[in-house]
Amino acid sequence: MRETTLCTGPPAGEDACVSVETDAISDTPAGGLLRRVRLPNDRRTPAAARALVRSVLEESGLETLLNEALLLTTELSTNAVVHANTELDIEVRSDATGLTVTVTDFAPGPVEQLAVGPRNETVDIGEVAERGRGLLLVDHFARRWGTVHEGTGKGVWFRLEREPTSEVSSVVPATSAESGTPSLGALTALLHVQPERQSEEGVAEFAADLLAQLARLTGAAGGLIRLDRGDGGGRQLLARYGRAPRDDADTIRVPLAVQRPYSGDLELDASPVGYAQPLATLVAERFSLHLENDRLRRADLRRQTWLTFLAEASELLAQSLDVNLTMALIPQLVVPRLGQWCAVHTTDAWGRLQLAAATHADEGALAQLHEILAETGPDSILTRLEEASRLGTQVMLGAPTEGFAVPLVARGTRLGTLAVGRHHRLRHDADEVAVLEDVARRAALAIDNARIHDERHKVARTLQASLLPPALPRVEGIGFAAEYVPTGSEVGGDFYDVVPSGDDTWLVVVGDVSGKGVQAATVTGLVRDVIRILVDDGKPMTEILCRVNRTLVQRGGGRYCTLAMASVTRSPDNVLSVALHLAGHDRAVLVHADGKTSFVGEGGTALGLLESITSPDVEVQLQPGDSLIFYTDGVTERRRGRELFGTARLRDAAGPLAGYPAEVMAARLRSTTINFSVEEPRDDIAILVLRNDA
Repeated sequence: MRETTLCTGPPAGEDACVSVETDAISDTPAGGLLRRVRLPNDRRTPAAARALVRSVLEESGLETLLNEALLLTTELSTNAVVHANTELDIEVRSDATGLTVTVTDFAPGPVEQLAVGPRNETVDIGEVAERGRGLLLVDHFARRWGTVHEGTGKGVWFRLEREPTSEVSSVVPATSAESGTPSLGALTALLHVQPERQSEEGVAEFAADLLAQLARLTGAAGGLIRLDRGDGGGRQLLARYGRAPRDDADTIRVPLAVQRPYSGDLELDASPVGYAQPLATLVAERFSLHLENDRLRRADLRRQTWLTFLAEASELLAQSLDVNLTMALIPQLVVPRLGQWCAVHTTDAWGRLQLAAATHADEGALAQLHEILAETGPDSILTRLEEASRLGTQVMLGAPTEGFAVPLVARGTRLGTLAVGRHHRLRHDADEVAVLEDVARRAALAIDNARIHDERHKVARTLQASLLPPALPRVEGIGFAAEYVPTGSEVGGDFYDVVPSGDDTWLVVVGDVSGKGVQAATVTGLVRDVIRILVDDGKPMTEILCRVNRTLVQRGGGRYCTLAMASVTRSPDNVLSVALHLAGHDRAVLVHADGKTSFVGEGGTALGLLESITSPDVEVQLQPGDSLIFYTDGVTERRRGRELFGTARLRDAAGPLAGYPAEVMAARLRSTTINFSVEEPRDDIAILVLRNDA
């Protein structure tokens, strides 16, 4: 059962309050309307409530009650949203003589908190104002009103009735001539002041408009609104009307009901008597609601901005796999958006912090920052950074470089610290701290990824170097030179070697094992070692090729190898006799001393694919000044878009190099191949030059 407290004025002139059951006042006369709706806890709820009341009034022909009904509905629904902070039910009943509106919220509390007194008929309403501005307005304009209390909520209802003989004036003065109280039109105008735009200037203009309306209603000489947005700038003057309130005069000061970090107040140069105090409170709460919407809008925009910033920072950090470049990039991302200065420290092998990168918004202060970061002692910044790294938590930094430091942790490993100094006269808010902590996590992961990549790169280079001869033999009258360009962080399958096989005889080998990585490196090492062992045993080239093929078929794991193998013998007349075998490899380029070039060799079967192979033997005579160039497919398949470097370009590039030493020829061909495209090589490049220097 719902209890209702009813306040009405009896004919004898004495006020009376009676408690009745809801059912006693719930009957709707014939021809009347009844509308019920539940509205959410939202800033748009008062507008929705007004729209409901307006529709009932228009359908019932009670337009003369429009101003009073909308004013009281706005006040009660706004109070439910701001103070009760719950959903609300609104019930609108109309009949031939008037309108009844009930606004119920669901906040807990006893009915005594909404106790009301008799209708106010005097100008001095101070005592009624203490019981609540909302009930004050209801008490002033409603014919009857009361409170309701249910098991799930409590609310206020009011009754407005049409006056048969009254006419609505087109112009309503701001105050009543008889009582000096605000008129209905003036109060409606005050409540209907709306902000024109959602911006910094729009908030100030809205505050100025509210102050102007309030001053005209109360007769105040002036007023002002101060606001502190919690950004370190302190309380600032947001809007002012008339003269500033005097220190020696009675003033009205109402705090703004806004959420942290916002704070502020409204001060009015008027005596706190009559309607001035509740009207000032009305304006303060109205403006507070707008400020809260503005704060939420700003917070949403800031969060969207920070999300965009974090996405861009992640993309930039992910693009770099160089440790030093990554650490140099981190401070550039932070300054000046998130701080005045930033420093990245990393831990060395003994756990000590070392400065890796630092930057300052003021270039002239960078040297001083480095000096401060290098200081040692119990009160130094370095000590605080070591504490952050050791504890794995955020620590604050004191003067002269105020800020805070967060640890850099990735995959459970502490990599160092990220220190950020705050801007002058501004402190980091909660959102900025959260963003910096997120930046630190992403930066730590980027540093760790770069270190892993660097370590893999070193391992690949070390393993690759072990597959190549440390140096080629130096032979009087014969030039051997090689160039090798690895690619990526994986070991390639390209290799070369020159092995002495007897008096004035050498075996030249250039090969390419399919694939990349550790397995390809294993097969490459296997082929190279088998060839060296068989050469030391004095086996002929045909047998060497057959045994390598058998080894790859049995132990190659499905990988194959192309091979160019040449036996070089020097004759007494200084001519180099070359017996060339090509096992699926590209033909060598023969460069004569006069610059003429040609391809030599006949294709054979790649090793590791078939049980038996064929490898034709081609004899080549190198006269003094002649050269023979061996290469892998990383040269001919070097790409520039869809275009390949190709064998024709290689031959054309080799012709002008006739007469140069083998070292120069190999280096020039390497440069020509690399400069063909701006892209990084996709495959390893190996070039070996044999030249008759006699």
